[in-house]
Formats: sequence, structure tokens, C-alpha cells
Amino acid sequence: MPAQRTFGMDHPHHEWSPVISRPTLHWPDGAAVTLCVVIPLEHMEWQAPPGSFQVARLAGGSAPREFPDYARLSHREYGHRVGIFRLLDVLEKHGIRATIAMDALTAEHYPYLVRHCLNRGCEIVGHGISVSRMITSNMSEAEEREYIGASLQALEKATGAAPTGWFGPEYGESDRTPQLLAEAGLTYVCDWANDEQPYPMTTGGNPFFALPLMYELDDVVSISHKLMPIFDYERMLGESFDVLKEDGANTGRLMAVNWHPWLVGQPFRIGSIDRALSHIMGQGGVWAATGSEIIDWYRQQAG
Repeated sequence: MPAQRTFGMDHPHHEWSPVISRPTLHWPDGAAVTLCVVIPLEHMEWQAPPGSFQVARLAGGSAPREFPDYARLSHREYGHRVGIFRLLDVLEKHGIRATIAMDALTAEHYPYLVRHCLNRGCEIVGHGISVSRMITSNMSEAEEREYIGASLQALEKATGAAPTGWFGPEYGESDRTPQLLAEAGLTYVCDWANDEQPYPMTTGGNPFFALPLMYELDDVVSISHKLMPIFDYERMLGESFDVLKEDGANTGRLMAVNWHPWLVGQPFRIGSIDRALSHIMGQGGVWAATGSEIIDWYRQQAG
């Protein structure tokens, strides 16, 4: 659907809502901030199928090379082989259960990772087919519906339960994605980066919500794309939390971050993640939760 340049919102997916005009949001135990850590486990294919789309600046390696791009492929796979375990260890140290965004090819080809994440109490949410195949409006509605269905079926087969959340590869959506996700039985989506609280999306009769990630706190955006040194990134995480906690004294705020295990799971970066979490969790007034826990609580608050 084309954007409609009229007064107010120019798309139909949600209402405009300034945060200062909303009812007060209360998190459990009077927390000012809820922390959600999303970890993508995404497979990078050697060669994506014809017609598939991936972003031009897809991170990994130093720069795109001719096929086969071993540097990029193996850099990404480091997260599946090493980084995920180091990152989950640090989260567990601070009492945080991760929300794992897992694509279909990871679910199918890495059963050890599926079992490991489930055994550590992680929530697993949909993340498309692979990082090499991003949702765009170039897909027909039937193609996108099939894509979403294949992703969810792969996760249900691998985990034994249907996921309730979704995070598109590289935040990718078409102009109908929220409606199709709601139709598929999902409850929330993490692609929208426009708020510091969850909010309802307009998807017809199926209740559906946005769990907005903080895009500039995405490690790929800051470290890979903007070339931010890890110590600056550590400071940015701490300063972001401090402001959110101050604002959260009036109405609860959400700090949802997206961390890739092949990037912050590196041995020279994990210490900064550990120290940032020590700062965040050491001050009190924080509820660390999975995506579904946050949305379930928000739905109770919103009535």
C-alpha cells in the first residue's frame, strides 16, 4: 500500500501516541525499566536463492568479496560456534534470560543450539528463513505468507512449541507484514524502533503489539556500521539506561537491545557487555524479561 501524505500518520499500522500523553505504565515490583536482550541466531547462506534480497551493508567480514566469501561466512558462523555460549554465560551471570531470534535454517541445521537455548530458559522467536533472505515489498502477498509460515513451522518442529514473537531479518518488512504476522498467530514484533514502551498495532481482530528495539543500541549499527569503539559502546549502554531509569520514575520504560553473538561475543568485547550489565542490573529498579513476558505484562496493564 502506498504511503498517504495526510495529516498525522501516513500508514495504517499503528496510531500516533506521544509517550507523555499515555496512562502510567507500571512494571513488576515497581521497576522503572524493563530490560530485554534479543540475540539473533541467523544463518548466512553460501549462495542465496535467485530473487532473494539482502541488505547491501550486511555486516560480517571486512567487505563483500567474490563467491565464496569465506571471511564473511566464517565470521558470522563464529556466533553459532563460540560467541553464543560466551554471551549467554554473561547474561546468566546477571540473571537475564535471552530472547533468541532464530531463523529457519538455524533451527533445521543446528539442533544442538536449539536444545542449548531451551535448556537455558531462553525464549525463541521467529526470524525468517535466513539472514540472506529479507522480507521486502518485492514479495507478493502469497510469497510473504508462505515465507512466514515456513519460518514458524521450522521453529515449531525444532522446539515443540509455536513462537509468539517475530523479528524480521535486518528489520525487514513489507507494507503488509504486521497484518500477516498477526494472521499467523503471532503476538508481537520487534522490527519497529520508534518507542520506549510496547504499543498496540492495528492488525484487525488479532491483538498484536510492537516490542520496539533501540536501533542505535544495536551492536551492528553502532560497532560495525558506525565503527564505534567497544568502550564507547559500553558507555552508551550505561548512559542510555541512566536516562531511561530517570524517565521511568514517571512511567515505565523499555530498554530492548539487539546483540549478535558473532560480534559482541568476541573475547575483546564481552568484558564491556559484562560491565554494562553490571551497571544496569546493579542499580535496582530493573525487570529483566523475555519478549513474551513483557508483552503479556503490558497487555494486562493496557486492559
